[in-house]
Amino acid sequence: MTTQLLERPATVTVPADEPNKLLVPGQLDRSTADPGGNTATVETAMPYRLGAPDIRCRYPVIIGEDRVIGRAYRWHRDWLVITSNGEHNLRRPPKGTTGADMAAAHLAQEYAAGRIAAVPLEQVLAEAPTPLCGPVPLLHPRMPVTDRNITSAKTAFAGLAAHHWQAVLTGFPGSDNHWYLSCELCPWEGPKFWSHLRGRNGEPPSTHRHEGGCIGKDKVRQLIAAYEK
Repeated sequence: MTTQLLERPATVTVPADEPNKLLVPGQLDRSTADPGGNTATVETAMPYRLGAPDIRCRYPVIIGEDRVIGRAYRWHRDWLVITSNGEHNLRRPPKGTTGADMAAAHLAQEYAAGRIAAVPLEQVLAEAPTPLCGPVPLLHPRMPVTDRNITSAKTAFAGLAAHHWQAVLTGFPGSDNHWYLSCELCPWEGPKFWSHLRGRNGEPPSTHRHEGGCIGKDKVRQLIAAYEK
């Protein structure tokens, strides 16, 4: 499981007269009081990193060697986290902040404050879902069964087939939600947005399919009929 090191400190706001109340010994890095002397902003020396997403497109947030403090995922532009206290919607990130950064920082704050527990990464990996054998459902479990969604899902699955993609676990999640897909031209798999795969204005999508370059743009054009038009 590969991870991307974010190296971000968690920022926690606590009462100014108790700056160490919510901190684990050794985590305190810097504290400042506001002009009114009511609160202090404390930065903890707790680097965290995002792990590779599972096939439900949930990113584990990891501290230390292998302790997972929660998982984060995106749904209709909101970012949600799953912790030992259940699921919580953080809503949309502020302008200039990525949702993954916002979610990971929130989890680091909650853990530093003692409000959530960590579990071994090994346990999280063991509990992760496995790919389905055979076709996946038409719609993602969060997608309402409506005529519009069914039509969009059929269009999306036809597009996946034409461009050699395969859904791994869930059905169509909407155009702008992460959909965990497997590339049928090479071993790559990971989250994609259907809106990025369907092309625009009647044109096929970019021949750059994913990180790593797939099998090369020339071979992609040869294997997919849409690029011959």
